[in-house]
Amino acid sequence: MRVLYVGLIAAMVCAAGDVNRLTPEEQAHGWRLLFDGKTTNGWVEITGKPFPANCWTIENECLKAIPRDNGFQDIRTVETFRSFELEWDWMMHAKGNSGVKYLIQKVDEWNNKQGRQARARGLEYQLADDANPDAASSPSRVAGALYSIFAPEPKVPAKVDAFNHSRLVVDGARVEHWLNGTRIVEFRLDAPEVQKHYPGIAPKDSPISLQNHHSEVWFRNIKIRVLK
Repeated sequence: MRVLYVGLIAAMVCAAGDVNRLTPEEQAHGWRLLFDGKTTNGWVEITGKPFPANCWTIENECLKAIPRDNGFQDIRTVETFRSFELEWDWMMHAKGNSGVKYLIQKVDEWNNKQGRQARARGLEYQLADDANPDAASSPSRVAGALYSIFAPEPKVPAKVDAFNHSRLVVDGARVEHWLNGTRIVEFRLDAPEVQKHYPGIAPKDSPISLQNHHSEVWFRNIKIRVLK
């Protein structure tokens, strides 16, 4: 019964409102959509192969990551970006886990008992419910964190079974993470903590990746503004 109930909530919330559309003001300020709510145009598997319909779908104008028993692959934008503002809405169930990756360094592929895996490796804006075991293991693995490096300050709990709003700013070497209207992480790429995990990381052109981490996750209103 709970699965059906949660599914109905997801369908209702995804379909509600004027989603995946830009206001005239946003258009005037250079914002554009990365997802039109109807097609997978502009998105491919993280390896560059066609969009992985085995573990991603479009549901009620949302890009949805779905758990399967035949492998999990991340997806990425076809385009690359260097300095930008990115905003998106996301929703997951209790104990969910996902992420948005940027300044991608490499792509890993492997096979295990769950099938073929393909994962982006780079800086990660963590998306997770506090009850997820990974998030519960460290303050630097909760929603909005720079995964395994910087914990949110202040900590803003993510909503479960309701949409959260995230904002990511990459302006040269300066980076900000925002969650539900609050800036929670701010750092520079040349910070020792970042360089320890990603030696030599610096501003560069890179796609943006959405992670499939064995959880149902809905993404919508994915929009970007390139910074000059």
